[in-house]
Amino acid sequence: MKIAVYGASGYTGKLMITELRRRGFGAVLSGRNAERLRDAVEAGVTDVEVRPAGTDDESALVEAFRGCDAVINCAGPFISVGEPVVRAAIAAGCHYVDTSAEQLFLQRIFDTYAEDAKRAGVSVVPAMGYDILPGDMIAHLTAERVEPVEELTIAYRVGEFDMTRGTIRSAVEMIKGGDLVYEDGEWGRGGIPAKRTSFAYPGDSEESPTVRWPGAEIVSVPRHVRTHRVEVIIDAAAFTPEMSALLQSPADEVDMFVSGLPEGPSTDRRPAATFTVAEALGDDGRQARGVVQGVDIYEITAVIAVEGVRRLIDDGAIGGVLAPAQAYDCAGFLDFLAPHGTTWNVAITS
Repeated sequence: MKIAVYGASGYTGKLMITELRRRGFGAVLSGRNAERLRDAVEAGVTDVEVRPAGTDDESALVEAFRGCDAVINCAGPFISVGEPVVRAAIAAGCHYVDTSAEQLFLQRIFDTYAEDAKRAGVSVVPAMGYDILPGDMIAHLTAERVEPVEELTIAYRVGEFDMTRGTIRSAVEMIKGGDLVYEDGEWGRGGIPAKRTSFAYPGDSEESPTVRWPGAEIVSVPRHVRTHRVEVIIDAAAFTPEMSALLQSPADEVDMFVSGLPEGPSTDRRPAATFTVAEALGDDGRQARGVVQGVDIYEITAVIAVEGVRRLIDDGAIGGVLAPAQAYDCAGFLDFLAPHGTTWNVAITS
C-alpha cells in the first residue's frame, strides 16, 4: 500500500507521514517545494519517496501520484489550491481524501468531480479532518433516531485550540468567503444570523452564546440525512478579539501576520479537548442528541485520514465524491478512534 501526501512538508503533512510509517504503509511526499520536502524526511529514513510537484503543473502532479493507491491532501487554503490535486488524483486512478473544512471548496468538488471520479472508479472523500468527520458522522447517527428530521443543529466547542498557520489561513478564507445555508432541500447563500443563538453544551448548567459557523457539514450532511434544515454553530467565545481583528484586516496584512506565527502548536499544547454536538428534531417532535468528544485535533486528523484511505483501499469503495458518512460505517469508524481518546454517544432526549 502506497499513499501520497500532498503538502507533506507542512505541519499536518508531517503528522500524516508519521502516522503512515507507524502503521507500516508506504509514503510518497509531494508538494511544491522540493527542498522543504527533503527536509521533512527524518535522518536515516529510507522508506519514503519524495516527488515534488506544484499545483500549477497538473501533469507533474499526475506523475507524482502515479502508482499510488491514494492521495491525502493537506495543502490549503483548499479553495485556492485544492482542485488541481483532486483532478490529478482522479487522473492517476488514486482514491483521494483531504483535511479541508471549507464549505465552498466542498460544494465545488461535489458539483464538479462526481462523475469523473465515478468513471475512474475512485472515491473522493473531502473533509476528513477532526473538525468535520465527527460532526458529519454524529449528525448521521443522531438523525437516524428521529427520521424524518425537521431540523439538525451541529454545535462546536473547542477549548485551548492553537491553530496551525494553514488552519488560520483556511479559517479566514471560510469566514470571509461567505457561508452557505441549507433550507427546505436547497443550498443558498448565507449572511443571516444563526437561528440558535445559545446552546447547552455537555456538562454546563447554562446555555452559552453561539454564532453561525460556516461548517462543511452544511454541504455534506444533506447528502445522507433527509432534513429540512441544517445549521452549524460555534461557542461565541471562539471569536477572540485577535481573531475578530484579523478578519477585518486586508489580505496582505493577514498573510504577513500569519507567516510570522509558529508553524503550529507544540506537542504539549495539542491535547486540547473539543465537543461536537448534534441535535436532531424529528418531524413528529421527537428529539435526539449525539455527542463526540476527543483530544489532540491535529494528531487525530492524521489517524482519521490514514484509516480513511486504508478502508477505501482494503474494504472496497464506491466511485464518486462522497461525504465521510457515505463512504464509511459511522459507528464503526468512531469506535475505531476510541483508543485515540475519542468517545461518542447518541440518545433520545424527548
